[in-house]
Amino acid sequence: MQRGYLNRFSAKPMTQAIAICRICGFEDLVPVLSLGSLPLANALLKAEQLSEPEPRFPLDVVLCPNCSLLQITETVPPELLFRNYPYFSSFSDTMLRHAHALAKNLTESLNLTSKNLVIEVASNDGYLLQYFKQMDIPVLGIEPATNIVSVAEAKSIPTINEFFDDQLAKKLSQNGKQADVIIGNNVLAHVAHLHEFVEGIRLLLKPDGTAVFEVAYARETIDHCEFDQIYHEHLCYYSLTALVHLFALHDLQVVDAEVVTVHGGSLRIYVRLKDHTLPSARMLALLEEEGAWGIKDKEAYAHFAAQVAAKRETLLALLRKLKAAGHRIAGYGAAAKGSIMLNAFGIGPELLDYVVDRSTYKQGLYMPGCHLPIYAPERLLEEKPDYALMLAWNFKAEVLEQQAPYRQAGGKFIIPIPEIEIV
Repeated sequence: MQRGYLNRFSAKPMTQAIAICRICGFEDLVPVLSLGSLPLANALLKAEQLSEPEPRFPLDVVLCPNCSLLQITETVPPELLFRNYPYFSSFSDTMLRHAHALAKNLTESLNLTSKNLVIEVASNDGYLLQYFKQMDIPVLGIEPATNIVSVAEAKSIPTINEFFDDQLAKKLSQNGKQADVIIGNNVLAHVAHLHEFVEGIRLLLKPDGTAVFEVAYARETIDHCEFDQIYHEHLCYYSLTALVHLFALHDLQVVDAEVVTVHGGSLRIYVRLKDHTLPSARMLALLEEEGAWGIKDKEAYAHFAAQVAAKRETLLALLRKLKAAGHRIAGYGAAAKGSIMLNAFGIGPELLDYVVDRSTYKQGLYMPGCHLPIYAPERLLEEKPDYALMLAWNFKAEVLEQQAPYRQAGGKFIIPIPEIEIV
């Protein structure tokens, strides 16, 4: 097992390619998809940086046929990715509703009170912990992005500005900060030092505590051609089979699992210290479904690269046809997945005029690679481009509702995933 793998970094940006599976150490990894050499998806640029060279890194996906983990081969140092981070969860109404529902559900099902402690790893701007706090349940956030921590603290969410691992967990546990509930939403994909992270969960969890994780579901990613979920921050793409294997290596057991709709289909798992609790019926059903799907079988993934290539050709043909007809096209959503789609497909200023995004932290900056400027969404109604390519397709319903005035004025949205459609 690779303990300490890329846990500490020098200030010099560098990457390390893997030769074995990040979970189980299996050596014969199977190539699934190559998106080429791309800039970091969240490395938004200031105007003065546009003439500077942008670092690019290989973005190749492989499958471990032993434990079923999908993973990228190149590891970019987390210090480079996460210390200054442009994604603030609170700008999405969908994420806020999702967070509120989860907090309410856990509070009721686990009978949480003011005597309990909820810790969130990768707590972002306090978008989730604020709801526990409103119910007088003590909370603690752990978040490596310094710029985001200040926003969380302004909401009175106590937050530790560090990367989470077993050393931090040991320190917290020794200081009486063991948790009744640990939450990690969309963080397991980001973790280079997986085993130190999971060992930290074991150390930080009270004997009768519960850890809850959400990850983008690998099966949904493949089935719906959600290739733009793949970027350098996302080192791993999980199945339930892979997660059971990972946590078992640290005397933790997945006792329940369910599929939730957020982010194009996510897997939520419930983890406890190993005590021979029987897994739930729905978890066993999911494991059986994965087996039938072929979760460890390379043939189940063989069509993915061809589907991505076909989507690229179809989308480019549509955009070129619209531009040739004199239509103006913008992009909606300066998200990481949008950056991947633009750069992997070669979509730039010759096809899109600009990108809009609700986040005030992104407005005034430029998309990496293609250098499209980012404006506030109000620009759509002001300039009325004929079409907007919905790069943030995972928030389709929310965007369509928010942009009702633009649509009423004649604007149309191009939805690229799961199927290309015009709305």
